[in-house]
Amino acid sequence: QVQLVESGGGSVQVGGSLRLSCAASGDTYSHGYMGWFRQGPGKAREGVAGMTRDGSLAAYADSVKDRFTISEDKAKNTLYLQMNSLKPEDSGTYYCAAGGSTTYISASWYSANWGREDRFDYWGQGTQVTVSS
Repeated sequence: QVQLVESGGGSVQVGGSLRLSCAASGDTYSHGYMGWFRQGPGKAREGVAGMTRDGSLAAYADSVKDRFTISEDKAKNTLYLQMNSLKPEDSGTYYCAAGGSTTYISASWYSANWGREDRFDYWGQGTQVTVSS
């Protein structure tokens, strides 16, 4: 079992920045990848960014490329999402998720699956981000 707790959300103006954190506890060495998802008002949940735990692979939604950066501090068992140049459409609830196993993950498989909710086993409760103009 893995427990995930997000923090760092808040209200920010257009063009501002936020850094989300996801503290993991429990069997943190059991999963092969982690990711950030978000759900805006009236929208389906979507993948924002993801990375494999060995740090070899990372992926981003087109809408956040060059603005968001995912990273992990293994010593602290914490996943981060640095969000810059925020836009109103970035508003929503952001969720941290973990999944997979420690077996080999190919780049092609990860590219096709990083943003699929059904590939993740553990989810946090979410943190709210509001970007206002």
